[in-house]
Amino acid sequence: MTEAAFSELAPLVGVRPACGLLGKPPATHYRRLRPPPTRPSALRPTPPNALSPAERRRILEVLHLPCFADLAIPQVWARLLDDGIYLASVSTFYRVARSAGEVRERRRQATHPPRVRPELVALSPNWVWSYDLTKLRGPERGSWYALWVMLDIWSRYVIHWIVTGAETAEVAESFVAEAVARAGESPATVHADRGSPMTAKPVAQLLADLGVARSHSRPHVSNDNPFSESNFKTLKSCPAFPTRFGSSADARAFCSEFFTYYNHEHRHSALGLHTPASVHFGTAPAIRARRGEVLQSAYAAHPERFHQPPVPPELPTVAWINQPKEALIQTR
Repeated sequence: MTEAAFSELAPLVGVRPACGLLGKPPATHYRRLRPPPTRPSALRPTPPNALSPAERRRILEVLHLPCFADLAIPQVWARLLDDGIYLASVSTFYRVARSAGEVRERRRQATHPPRVRPELVALSPNWVWSYDLTKLRGPERGSWYALWVMLDIWSRYVIHWIVTGAETAEVAESFVAEAVARAGESPATVHADRGSPMTAKPVAQLLADLGVARSHSRPHVSNDNPFSESNFKTLKSCPAFPTRFGSSADARAFCSEFFTYYNHEHRHSALGLHTPASVHFGTAPAIRARRGEVLQSAYAAHPERFHQPPVPPELPTVAWINQPKEALIQTR
């Protein structure tokens, strides 16, 4: 932009006044008009004490020996010296290895296959369930209760919850079995993180017996279980959520009241401002139709107050964990 302004201003007021107005040094302008001639860089002469090609090859051959392949260069240099062999200094070893592109980690590194990114899609209730546990502070420092919550990702409806003092495979197995019993049917997939109770053999065997597919988050990736994490955030952001619970009975009483409110009264923003129970049990379309009638009446009474005819928020049509790159629609 400065150059464009300078090219327009210089013919009118002159080079130096234009440079002064635009804050451009005149020397820079004239230097760019007459760039210095390019000269070939002088070749650096080979030092008289430089290693010969044969000596450089010898160093690389030594570094490639099986007994030295996993050792750092100073280790190789010291062991050669202990054997009465001196090929070059440590820095020269590094220079030779660097010229051959061999200054990275020389030891064999343990590699693990990448964890599969879970990609789950739900098109109706009881298609994909997600569960997790969170800690609730007990009455004393260091005392905790475990809150387990199973919810349907399509409707956000909390299928089942329990408060326990232990986090074991047996508790997880009983929790999943009771959730299925309460729902009256099994979901297509149950998703959880990789906690030891969730990945334990009793839980895996129970889901296999029920014909339910298992899905697990990748290690240390909380975004792989977003629905459970969001539910816990709503719970702990509640103004009535206490800093500590006096007992497990207190925790159960609070959770009972909260999840009743969450399922049947809380209008969820991701559900078109319907309650999870309304979406889960199929009453949301009728409620949305009634909302539409109310909005149409309001529009007919005062159309000047609206930019366009109002419509109620849309109902959800799909929910996913890690949206697939391509449409992932399967029939159950």
